[in-house]
Amino acid sequence: MNYRIHLLIEMMMNKDIKILAIESSCDETAAAVVLGGRDVRSNVISSQIALHTLYGGVVPEIASRKHIEKITQVVDKALLDADMSLDDIDAVAVTYGPGLVGALLVGVSFAKALSFARHIPLVGVHHIEGHISANYIENADLEPPFMCLVISGGHTHLVMVNDYGEYQVIGRTRDDAAGEAFDKVARSIGLGYPGGPKIEKASKEGNAKAIEFPRAKIEECPYDFSFSGMKSAVLNYLNGCKMKNIEYNPNDVAASFQAAVVDVLRDRALLAIREYGIKRFAIAGGVASNQTLRHAIEEVCKNEGVQFYCPSPIYCTDNAAMIGCAGYYDFIKQKRSAMDLNAVPALKL
Repeated sequence: MNYRIHLLIEMMMNKDIKILAIESSCDETAAAVVLGGRDVRSNVISSQIALHTLYGGVVPEIASRKHIEKITQVVDKALLDADMSLDDIDAVAVTYGPGLVGALLVGVSFAKALSFARHIPLVGVHHIEGHISANYIENADLEPPFMCLVISGGHTHLVMVNDYGEYQVIGRTRDDAAGEAFDKVARSIGLGYPGGPKIEKASKEGNAKAIEFPRAKIEECPYDFSFSGMKSAVLNYLNGCKMKNIEYNPNDVAASFQAAVVDVLRDRALLAIREYGIKRFAIAGGVASNQTLRHAIEEVCKNEGVQFYCPSPIYCTDNAAMIGCAGYYDFIKQKRSAMDLNAVPALKL
């Protein structure tokens, strides 16, 4: 029997599988219950943004301690919202990397304890796989193969999704991720943390053509990204203005920087669409909630006759529903994790 047909049959037979998912890779403590891979029955997120804003970014030790405080409450709330108990759960899925090691360990340890105590199968999930799988939640027609641009605070990847759980990374950042660059630029122009939403808001009041920031290309690796030089160009521009006592408009800086980032991401997407001849293109990750970027990629897809997919903003930022979705497809493919599952902060896709 063809493998794809076999997997589809498995999915039909297991459409009522209930996954309890846990996500704690950075500064959100999240839990969700997902039915059949795409039906989100609950999605609870305890955010630490207000706390870390005081420090201008995520403080790993503080994040880990806050996860410990919140994780029991968040999991209990996810089960309550789904009108289920642990007796109803078929598997526990948990992010085990990449991410902050202390934060990951909280979620992994909690999931292992649940699995051991209640004899529930355990499934370790890759965080980037979760972001990609977020596109399945609201798009019933989306199935592999397709290409996905994952853009978040720690990752910028261009990934070919050959099948459920089967990925080919064709491009990645050589230095800063796009989201990381957003945070650093926002801090440098006095907007604060988190940088992405604040730069997007400021950009609406600025001129995107006011300043020409560089768009880096890597000749031998046309699908790879580099945002470090772009970030440095912004800092050099700001320092130059201060040294020469020249006033600058922070909104223009934000708009010009955002335009440069969007141009790079759009151009890589267009190149990949044309060279790989794909018919479906998706975006994912926290930066994918940026409306200017979404519209730019959607326009590329429309012009190339490619179907465009993107999650709602709530599923772009870190959440457990996406981990439950990814965990479901791993589970029906017989993937299981043992009690020696550990946090892997630099886990590769």
